[in-house]
This record gives sequence, C-alpha cells and structure tokens, in this order.
Amino acid sequence: MWLFNKAKRKDIWDDPVEQPLGDIEAAQRIRAICRDAAGCAEAVGSPGKRSPKQQQIERDRYERAAKVAMETAMKISDQLVRDSAVREIVGLCMKANNIKTGRALFRAIHAGSIKAEVLKEHPTLEGEQA
Repeated sequence: MWLFNKAKRKDIWDDPVEQPLGDIEAAQRIRAICRDAAGCAEAVGSPGKRSPKQQQIERDRYERAAKVAMETAMKISDQLVRDSAVREIVGLCMKANNIKTGRALFRAIHAGSIKAEVLKEHPTLEGEQA
C-alpha cells in the first residue's frame, strides 16, 4: 500500500518518455495525464477540509501534471490533434479553478468545433472567444 510507503509517490507525468512520441501517442499521453491528475486538480479547486500541507502536495502534483501536459502538447505538429489535446488540458485547469491558464489555453485552440465543445463544458470562458 502506498500509504505506508515513505517513498515519494510516482505519477504518470513523472515517468520519462523513452523515445520521441508521434502526435497520436502524445495526445494519448496528455489524455492519460489529465485523467490521472483530475483528482488533485479537483482538490486544488475545492480545498475543503485538507490540511495546508496536503493542499500544497495536491497543488504541486497538479502543477507538475499541467506543465508536462503543456510541454507535450507543444510538440504535436498536427493542429487538430493538438487542439484536441489542449482541450483536455483546459478541462484539467478548470477543475483546478485555474481560470487564467484555462483561458490562455482556450485561446490557443483554433478548431471552431473544439472551441464550441469547450464553451459548452466551461461557459465561463465565453468572453474569451477570439
């Protein structure tokens, strides 16, 4: 059980990438990162009854996950695949209530259909459509 293990918890975004990823593999990695980081993003977005130490741990995990996902997205050459991956990261940011980063990423999406889907899920980004 990881609760009794004093070693640092290893997350998917901490795993090194062995070889250069193709666009589809990079998008799949981003989706996996966002799915795995959803819990810590929600913990950051609604602190609840967590101790300050636990809250900081969750914030650090969320920030590392978002950073790795964004770095991976920048390497995707196909615009539609990149837009789809960025959509996943926007969702992660919105779960963490990180609206500033979510809006910046939303502006990076070029595909109108993906922008429309993001707006449907996150109407607070409405004023950011370019």
